Amino acid sequence: MNSELQQALNTAPGVEVGQIIDGFKVEAHAHQGGMANLWRVTRVEDPGAGALIMKVPRVKGGDDPATVVGFEVEQMIMPTLTGPHVPRFIAKGDLGRRPYIVMEHVQGASLKPRFDAAPLSVPEVVEIGHKVATALHELHRQHVVHLDIKPSNIMFRPVINGHGGEAVLVDFGLSRHDQLPDLLEEEFELPMGTGPYMSPEQIQFIRNDPRSDLFALGVMLYHLITGQRPFGAPNSVRGLRRRLYVDPVPPRKINPQCPPWLQEIILRCLEVKPELRHQSAAQLAFDLQNPDQVPLTARAERLKASGFVHQFRRWLTAMGSEPDEEASATVQTQRSPIVLVALDIQGAEPTLLEAVRVMAHRILQTEAGARLACLTVMKTNRIGMDELVDAQGASKHMNLLLQLKHWARPIAQALNLKKANGRLTFHVLEAPDPAAAIIEYVKKNQVDHVVMGARDQGRLRRYLGSVSAQVAAESDCTVTVVRSPDTGHRG
Repeated sequence: MNSELQQALNTAPGVEVGQIIDGFKVEAHAHQGGMANLWRVTRVEDPGAGALIMKVPRVKGGDDPATVVGFEVEQMIMPTLTGPHVPRFIAKGDLGRRPYIVMEHVQGASLKPRFDAAPLSVPEVVEIGHKVATALHELHRQHVVHLDIKPSNIMFRPVINGHGGEAVLVDFGLSRHDQLPDLLEEEFELPMGTGPYMSPEQIQFIRNDPRSDLFALGVMLYHLITGQRPFGAPNSVRGLRRRLYVDPVPPRKINPQCPPWLQEIILRCLEVKPELRHQSAAQLAFDLQNPDQVPLTARAERLKASGFVHQFRRWLTAMGSEPDEEASATVQTQRSPIVLVALDIQGAEPTLLEAVRVMAHRILQTEAGARLACLTVMKTNRIGMDELVDAQGASKHMNLLLQLKHWARPIAQALNLKKANGRLTFHVLEAPDPAAAIIEYVKKNQVDHVVMGARDQGRLRRYLGSVSAQVAAESDCTVTVVRSPDTGHRG
């Protein structure tokens, strides 16, 4: 334990309204939690900049090692984090003199009150799940596993003029950063977390797997759709270990309004083995946004928990099992990308379509955990009516979907993707601007890599630009532009 920080906690003067601490004026007490007090503060030099939050650790009844080490962990991790899904870090106090963290004051509401209204409607559950999964993916991309995902640690930014509403993750006292010392692992030999939400591997002292956060999100989704916690609220290690071998009651048994695809997603999140869950938060968010693409297994139709014999077998397995410690946040996120192939399925030459297929096949061969989304855009008029059927009366949308599946069939057969738990999906978008539609899809679904073809159509196309050029310029991910072999480097 850091004795310097412990001494500072024991001797630091109290915080009072009106006090000035290192250039921050204390305006009001905002909240008292189990491990810290939150105070609203402003900068003395710039009071008009708005309220900030100062987090000051509190020690309950003497020495509290978890408070001491957890606060030191948070002081290490918060300055490394960026983006809308975490509070913006402002400053931190000297550990040996006065420990504190000053951060952005997130004005929105906590997720916690929504659980008092559970069960919620399916659209509400999906919206919350998608926003939290998106926030988790951004956190994992920054090499951090949260390890204490629960309703009180999730807030939502207010929506202003149609913008905002993002989930914000708070309280990183139990988190682990791949590239920083894990002080909690060094100091403690008991599982660290909040009982109802802890993953099986956390209970077995594994702290580096980002799929632990997906388990916790699965617990929350279960509660939101059923009004009940899947594993209760255990307060002992023995009670925690029950989730290693006892299945929760399927959500549809409690709430028949839960659709099979949502039960499939939730129970997959709650799998004991991390390799049976979604392999990244982005893939979980993708499924929540595309329910028609979710492959249904026996989990989807289950209406009762497993029997005694099954539980006993799993108990025997759990007694002697050791979880895999290979999957760090960095490694797991990198090896589970979402790859988007954007095709002009009707307008491109066969040689170009084949070149794109070869590239996509090559990427999936090297990325064992990747998901491939095949997409085409049906261009529509900005003003006026669009013909949605062809001359023979067939749906244009469905025709494009069938062409996409036909294009991808060689890849699916070569890599056996039909049995690969939703690694291959198909999407037809209807939009007047194909490039803008693809860019929006990339952003919404946290795509890691875009593969698309580019045709040579002479000087006019080079002058006006192309869909592929616009996607490459405006997408915040890797974009591979494939050209037909007979055009070489032109276009």
